[in-house]
Amino acid sequence: MPKMMEQTAFSYLMTIIIYFSTMEKEIFSKRIGIHQEMANIVIRNDAPAELRSFLLLIIKDYIKSLKQIRAIVCKTINEAPDPSNWGENNFMDSEIQVHLDNCKWFRIYDVIENFYKEIDSIKQISFENKINEFFYEKGIGWKLEQGTIVSRGDDYFERALDETKTILNEKGLATSKNEITEAIADLSRRPIPEITGAVQHALAALECVCRELTGSNDTLGKLIKNYTDLVPKPLDVAIDKMFGYASEHGRHLHEGSEPSYDEAFLLVHISASLCTYLANKQIGGTGI
Repeated sequence: MPKMMEQTAFSYLMTIIIYFSTMEKEIFSKRIGIHQEMANIVIRNDAPAELRSFLLLIIKDYIKSLKQIRAIVCKTINEAPDPSNWGENNFMDSEIQVHLDNCKWFRIYDVIENFYKEIDSIKQISFENKINEFFYEKGIGWKLEQGTIVSRGDDYFERALDETKTILNEKGLATSKNEITEAIADLSRRPIPEITGAVQHALAALECVCRELTGSNDTLGKLIKNYTDLVPKPLDVAIDKMFGYASEHGRHLHEGSEPSYDEAFLLVHISASLCTYLANKQIGGTGI
């Protein structure tokens, strides 16, 4: 075996050994298969005190240097470190916690993302799982997904959204999948979600699927009216009303007419479900 190949194989083997040697042993609840159900989402545009305290506690398992942790926190929240605290001791620990306790709520989620970037890639999955487990148990409406904080719904919505993305990808509907992804990204913007953008992307996803099925470039409203076999009645009326609502509150805004976060979230959910239904039923299926 050439020397370079031997070195590559050795490096790969060492990575595997390190990974398995650093894996944490499963605790009681994990070993016997108990899974905490997701709590109802009660927190979105906030970072509660228990999250701010938990964050420092948990990050110490992954980054051992308090100076490094302080540097990440200070850079993220735009605060200068205290020059009188130079030792890795309780004083520096307290300083970091004070910064976390007093920064704006959305900076906490920025800090989580920046911590993720600084953790060894082998341990990032573990960190992500622990952060998300906390979010799920405490009813926080965010999740850490491959290093990025994104908006989440309840357990049913999360499964439905994952199914939608998978099906749209399998059916070759990349544009529709991207529009749904962008809708979720708009809902996830901090500190203020992009509500109208989420509405527009959600309806664009559904419109793209309908155009693919019909071969027409009409708007969603016209497609539903002109192609009566797209969806069963009276679902066509509901979609037409939804399109009208999105046009009024997402595309052609009037002063004070922007929808609420919950209304936009509902519309994204409905659009994703309809995309799944149409892609399953029509593409590669019975057709229209």
